[in-house]
Amino acid sequence: MTKTILITGATDGIGLETSKLLASQGHNVLLHGRSAAKLENAKAQVQGIAGVGNVETYLADLSNLKDVEKFADEVVANHTSLDVLINNAGIFRTSSPITADGFDVRFVVNTVAPYLLTKRLLPLLGGQGRVVNLSSAAQAPVNIAAMKGEVKVGDEFSAYAQSKLAITMWTQKLARDLGIDGPMLVAVNPGSMLGSKMVTEGFGVAGGDIGIGADILSRAALSDEFTNASGKYYDNDSHRFAAPHSEAANGAKVDAVVEAIESLI
Repeated sequence: MTKTILITGATDGIGLETSKLLASQGHNVLLHGRSAAKLENAKAQVQGIAGVGNVETYLADLSNLKDVEKFADEVVANHTSLDVLINNAGIFRTSSPITADGFDVRFVVNTVAPYLLTKRLLPLLGGQGRVVNLSSAAQAPVNIAAMKGEVKVGDEFSAYAQSKLAITMWTQKLARDLGIDGPMLVAVNPGSMLGSKMVTEGFGVAGGDIGIGADILSRAALSDEFTNASGKYYDNDSHRFAAPHSEAANGAKVDAVVEAIESLI
């Protein structure tokens, strides 16, 4: 059965590889990027795959929440339903870590924007859809003041790791809050040190086969093994559902993180 799947950060790395894999299976693929040129290049690559369904593109800068709102509105205007949302877009190293609004760009792009986009697209996803959130093996206790832009995080790896625990936390809370009325929501570590642009720029190494990441994201999006995975964390390094960082088991902290995200949007 043909599915309609939206992938953020689809112009390179794991996002583009996942888009190609899903396209090769005949699905309709909605590609998001923040560079018009890269988005057109990605569209050309995906459309060139035999058997692909419909291919659409959406241009938005996820570090700007007004852009995220506009992006969501465009998807809603074009579709009455959506089968899968893959919140893949992420940022690790940047020369401009603070947004125009004074927030850490890692928290905005990696945590807050996907939350806002997911909330806006819930009516399209319904109870049968799926949301796949990109987590990471890198997870660190969340400094809520830093997430709200009240203090700065000096270390870029720390900001990234905090943002990835935060998205894992809101995945489990939103899954619990929505219950059977909402989509299946799962947080996935696609695999450590895969050969994405983020790994190359952040660590100066080529990295592993990004096809490993594309495979697990497509499985999370479509396969039966994830049917009852809502609220869980899948660690592709160990090839199993696992416990995320221990702070995710602290209900009060999870609630506080989600309250802070809500205050930002």
